[in-house]
Amino acid sequence: MNMAEARIWEMVEHAAKAVTDNTGQFEKKGHIDEIKARLTGDELPPHVYHATLDLQAKNLAERFVSRRNPRPGKKNGMFHPSAILPLGDGKRVWMEYATDTDLIEWARLATKNLARVAAAEGARQSYVADRLEAMRDRPGWTLGRIERDVYGYIEAEPPDDASPDDGDW
Repeated sequence: MNMAEARIWEMVEHAAKAVTDNTGQFEKKGHIDEIKARLTGDELPPHVYHATLDLQAKNLAERFVSRRNPRPGKKNGMFHPSAILPLGDGKRVWMEYATDTDLIEWARLATKNLARVAAAEGARQSYVADRLEAMRDRPGWTLGRIERDVYGYIEAEPPDDASPDDGDW
């Protein structure tokens, strides 16, 4: 992550903290509104502006493909000529032009993603079960206190090149 991207993520984090209530919760809409205010209210340095524009373009491209990814359950079937099949490594194909090789790659990628999601969900459920058990033994404790006092969490600075998208959060 370059310095401009680091500045953007810092601004996004500060926006989240600004809209967080005294229970530690915040709402998506309030967070988005706060980010927009910070992006339009500050005079962003040009390198931060261009990094922001790059992130927005990447987000729009990903959302476009995601929304066009065929899903089962449609009454007319999964095919639509304007649908897009992600093939991995940033490659995509309009469904209209997909070959047998494209279909195999799309199916392989979907299976790989399913396995990754299932593994992550198993780890999440195990984590939650462990923490809930610790909370039952310590009524009124927050997760932060449980992590520090029971599981020994010690806060460390993230690496300079860490991004919220890296999965290290």
